[in-house]
Amino acid sequence: MTSSPLLPSHTAPAPAHARWSPRMWGLLVVLAGNMLIDALEVSVALVALPAIGTDLGAPLTAMQWTITGFAVGFGGLMLFGARAVALLGRRRVYLAALVGFAAASLVGALAEDPSLLTATRVVKGFCAALTAPTGLAIIATAFPEGPQRNRALSVYTLFGAGGFTAGLLLSGWLTGFSWRLTFAFPAPAVLVLFVLGLRLIPGAGEENGGGPPPGATAGDRAGRPPGTMTGDRAGRPPGTTTGDRAGCPPRPALRRYGFASAAAFLAGLLALVQGITSVPAHGWADLRSTGLLALAAGLLALFVALERASAHPLIRFEALRSRAMIRSALGAACLNGSYLGLLFVLTHQLQSLAGWSPLRTAAAFLPAAAPLVVTALFSGRIVARFGAPRLIAAGAPLPFAGYLLLLRTPWPPAYATGILPTMLLVGAGFVLSFAALNSQATSQLPPAERGAGSGLYQTAVQVGAALSVALVAALLTGSAPPAGAAPAEFAEACRPALTLVAAVGGLGLLTALTGLRSRRTGPP
Repeated sequence: MTSSPLLPSHTAPAPAHARWSPRMWGLLVVLAGNMLIDALEVSVALVALPAIGTDLGAPLTAMQWTITGFAVGFGGLMLFGARAVALLGRRRVYLAALVGFAAASLVGALAEDPSLLTATRVVKGFCAALTAPTGLAIIATAFPEGPQRNRALSVYTLFGAGGFTAGLLLSGWLTGFSWRLTFAFPAPAVLVLFVLGLRLIPGAGEENGGGPPPGATAGDRAGRPPGTMTGDRAGRPPGTTTGDRAGCPPRPALRRYGFASAAAFLAGLLALVQGITSVPAHGWADLRSTGLLALAAGLLALFVALERASAHPLIRFEALRSRAMIRSALGAACLNGSYLGLLFVLTHQLQSLAGWSPLRTAAAFLPAAAPLVVTALFSGRIVARFGAPRLIAAGAPLPFAGYLLLLRTPWPPAYATGILPTMLLVGAGFVLSFAALNSQATSQLPPAERGAGSGLYQTAVQVGAALSVALVAALLTGSAPPAGAAPAEFAEACRPALTLVAAVGGLGLLTALTGLRSRRTGPP
């Protein structure tokens, strides 16, 4: 989930009849095409999980890293990625991320060890964290304000919404030949986008529809006073260096990147996920589980301490003062986490226990993924018409009801009366809540804080996905009956994991209802 960046106010609205040049069309192809690939990365791994586990001889607790590794790389390094983009420039970082994504795709496709596959997933998540929000920011400055920019954002949003669905179908088809193809196929596509991007992605002085504002020099940025130097920021005294802040002495560049904070946060999340999934194998008394959980707590506490002591923190803690931000982040984490947890359990049930093919499994999930694609272009109007709190409160009960229905479905599940209604309810919940959660997240923040708030929101969404999938994998492994048990016993062992999914969905429902009550009593 991503929310649109603030649109610069200095550009005049373009006439409705204005047409894009071939260069602008090409730029949109690069940005939207890469957004499509970023969005399908989770779903292509989901359907391929059983085949990967069989080929590499890895248990569920190891295979869950193909999902959580991407989520941890995305969420754990998003705030650091935003800092890197700000310091190094959009074009340079975007192109480097494309190359990194392609390389990680090829290495992952050739991996013979689960640890190497996990490492490539973390790298790909980081690359997606660099390109997804940066693509939105490039659109906001490269396309003139008004109908042209709105059209570009609509195309970008549509490709992002369609990525998950496309990933399901591609993975279902390709896994029938080899799961390695599902990890290899993005590489050539991304390399083509990289070649096109070399010519089409604008540099700092080529934005705002193909050129700087009238009268500005090549180095000027949107909103910077005319005549200031390339490194200057609005409000910084002329002639200061890039690293300076108004009234502050220059600081070493390494401190401004926030490497220590980013490393502590990423390591803390990795230790947390590994600790959760180690409990079934080693128990609570073993350092390989409880020790990792304690390490995770220490690293995350260190991250907070480093951020509070830093003059250039990655997190704007002011955003956490907004109750709307907290509710939206928690609600979106529950929505995304419960959904991915559900698909993780169902993939295990349908392929490993019921013997379904990858393509049939992917088709079974489409009723939950496709509705969001159909309604993506109208989501903004729906939010404007009914208001975000009402839509979130209306959407949250639907996935929760679907999870409860699935818990009552006997084994073997009848698709038409068990799985299909759950998929439809989850899909309807996403249609109502997805855009509304994005909109509400930064609605109460000052304009200057909305960019940082959006990054914090996205981080919460990805962390929620990682923790939910890790917990589901741990419960599936810990509840599994001995080898040779009847299929019905293995199916019954999935009940604790499905109960957890329902509990996460229930937490999302409570959060949504709290937002509705807050709206009645006063501003969030």
